[in-house]
Amino acid sequence: MTSDSRKVPAGFGRLWTAQGVSSLGDGVSHAALPLLALALTRDPMALAVVSAAGTLPWLLFGVLGGALVDRWDRRRTMWVTDVARAVLLAIPAAAAAFDVLSIPLLAAVAFLLGVGGLFFDTASTAYLPGLLGRDPALLEYANSRLRGTQTAASGFAGPPAGSALLALGRAAPLLADAVSFALSALLVRSLPAAPRPVPQARESLLRQARAGASYVFRDRLLLGLALRPAVGNIAFLAVETVLALFAHDRLGVGGFGFGLLLTAEATGGLLGAGTASFLGRRLGTGTALTCTATVEGLAVLGLAGAPNAYAAGLALAVCGAGMGATMVLAPSLRQAVVPAHLMGRVASTSRMLAMCAAPFGAFLGGWLATAYGVRAPLCAAAGLLLAMTAVTATMTGNRRVEAALRAAAAAGGEAGDTAGDGVRSATREPVAETA
Repeated sequence: MTSDSRKVPAGFGRLWTAQGVSSLGDGVSHAALPLLALALTRDPMALAVVSAAGTLPWLLFGVLGGALVDRWDRRRTMWVTDVARAVLLAIPAAAAAFDVLSIPLLAAVAFLLGVGGLFFDTASTAYLPGLLGRDPALLEYANSRLRGTQTAASGFAGPPAGSALLALGRAAPLLADAVSFALSALLVRSLPAAPRPVPQARESLLRQARAGASYVFRDRLLLGLALRPAVGNIAFLAVETVLALFAHDRLGVGGFGFGLLLTAEATGGLLGAGTASFLGRRLGTGTALTCTATVEGLAVLGLAGAPNAYAAGLALAVCGAGMGATMVLAPSLRQAVVPAHLMGRVASTSRMLAMCAAPFGAFLGGWLATAYGVRAPLCAAAGLLLAMTAVTATMTGNRRVEAALRAAAAAGGEAGDTAGDGVRSATREPVAETA
């Protein structure tokens, strides 16, 4: 396969730019919202409510959101969602300007922004394969650039910009994010029209959502791709919960040093996203995914045994590289093999599994640190990641990946377009077991 950018349709550049602008705004608001909440209260539970509100939409109706996206025009869903988010952010900006901002309002805004993120991210994931003709090489090329830009904009540029804008006034970062959504909406609106949604059988939304979830659980390849981020989130949240304490107590670094550790992880993520296509071509996507998962587990184990901050930073950078490559390869593969009319539901089901797993990781990390010391969550996370790699290695191996790609190609990339929406009639059968 090749990642020759000359084959990428011109519309991808607009989608890429739109995501970059929107990700920059996300980074601004992700830094500003907690700081705005902190300016209103010192109650940890109130702060936790604002932080958790943004994740609730995925937990409450992630699969239903995917089913709706599969019914709607994906391009229209993206730009309308961005317009709605731009208008929404004007409300807390006005409240901040008139000094009537409150924790309940911030929590409500975070929740509604999460709803918007659910629809936009799912629609974008479902729209991209159609734009690129479901070509696996182009999907890897595109996702590596989308992922790298998202990391750079929301992880590096956005948070410092949010903090700086907050110094100009409480409304400034909110207005900046609103402008980013408006610009993104204009760019997305100019994209090529998406293919019309496949006519769906007259089934309830709940039944269609259940069909999408069933499609994931019946297909061993898709199930393996979904289990990796789900189990990975348990492990990484266990680490994240105690990382600041580990850095302070075991590594002897302060707030600035902790920020540098996080920067090292983000830098590794950029490197991983940039080299993902090369790894996929050289090793095969299945083997590459197994290798990156192994690297993540070993890197977390290295972090647990790090004697100083430099070794810890290196371990986090290596872990970030593994994560960055995985987050390009796995979505690209999913987009290449899943029928277009199910893409929204499959993507949202996988994302929901990952989001639901995260709170368990946070609880596990806190409990292990309390009972056995601050290194214990890191060691447990490494063991969990390596065990997950062993379990899913055959589920996402090269032979299974190649069989799935051949099946998708034989079906013209759109299995069951003229059938209804039920799993038995509208989808390809799960990939057969291979040795």
